[in-house]
Amino acid sequence: MKQVEQQSQVAWTQHLLNWYDVHKRDLPWRESKDPYRIWVSEVMSQQTRIEAMRPYFENWVLQFPTLESLASAEEDTVVRAWQGLGYYSRARNLHQGVKEVVETYGGQVPRSRKEMESLKGVGSYTAGAVLSIAYNLREPAVDGNVLRVYARLYNIHEDILGTVGKKVITSLVEDTMPYDRPGDFNEALMDFGASICIPKTPRCESCPLVQDCKAKAEGTEQVLPIRIKKTKVQSVQLYVGIISTVDGYYLLHRRPKEGLLQNMWEFPSVEGGTAESRKVELIEGLQSIGVTVTMERPMAKEVTHIFSHRKWTMKGYRGEATEVAIDMPNPIVLEGDEAVQQAVAEGQIIPLKEDWILCRKEAFHVLPWAGPHGKFIDLC
Repeated sequence: MKQVEQQSQVAWTQHLLNWYDVHKRDLPWRESKDPYRIWVSEVMSQQTRIEAMRPYFENWVLQFPTLESLASAEEDTVVRAWQGLGYYSRARNLHQGVKEVVETYGGQVPRSRKEMESLKGVGSYTAGAVLSIAYNLREPAVDGNVLRVYARLYNIHEDILGTVGKKVITSLVEDTMPYDRPGDFNEALMDFGASICIPKTPRCESCPLVQDCKAKAEGTEQVLPIRIKKTKVQSVQLYVGIISTVDGYYLLHRRPKEGLLQNMWEFPSVEGGTAESRKVELIEGLQSIGVTVTMERPMAKEVTHIFSHRKWTMKGYRGEATEVAIDMPNPIVLEGDEAVQQAVAEGQIIPLKEDWILCRKEAFHVLPWAGPHGKFIDLC
């Protein structure tokens, strides 16, 4: 029985590889086995569709063609290059991880799972993907696609988001991974899960593994995988002020260095309370930094933005800064890359107190924007 099962496993993995050899996607990071580029592609593809992230990858490798060029870049430059992909902690972690490779491993991406997973932001999946694809090492890369494919192939009714389900499937991946083409096998699973064994309605009529699929045999292919989500999304109301001066500057704030959208620029905003209390809190808060404002009604624009654990309902109001205190004898030194410093030198950006600036719209593009706030730029 064991021998028959092993033969079946070998048969379906070969079927999958045969399918991949014909149908594999033409992706720019597959043009070489450069572990840095593969690493970047894997981080970008988390939470982002492949077709949507392709132009970002191409622009990224033009701007940061080597691991060393990324390691030496300013954080603001890195975050700005990531603009539009969201989940900015991915960019910061990648930047830090690459620095660690330069400092600890002489610029060579490690070849062991333990060392890879010691890098900032690198988890089990990313480590397995880089090691198998770049170095052809027999390391599993188990993500949502793989969990779904194996749950159907082996008719697994455990919650694939739970510890038991992940452990069972990871063990199966380790047992069935071929020795000669582990990198291709992992990429084949990615492509197969993205195009054939898709969520909800698998395309069984086009599936090269249909004869090997236990879920199909049992009629459970549309029931599996089992996913039990436990995350509750918190709804938050925000009052956002799009506040300009008479000479064409806009008031902007840099978010804290820790937490959601860290270190990114936004329009002044207040969370919680009622619309009127948020307006009062915003006006009083700005007065504390030497900015007097009047806010207009009615609301100019409403934006909804959903994070993994939080939903923002953002209501934008135009306003005018009638008085701005600028501490000329002790000018603020604004942190940022060369583009930011150039905008300051040209008077496009005027640093105020703490994490506040006045900025002309023409210089918005040099700042790493908090994505949800960027949706209000059209009001400027």
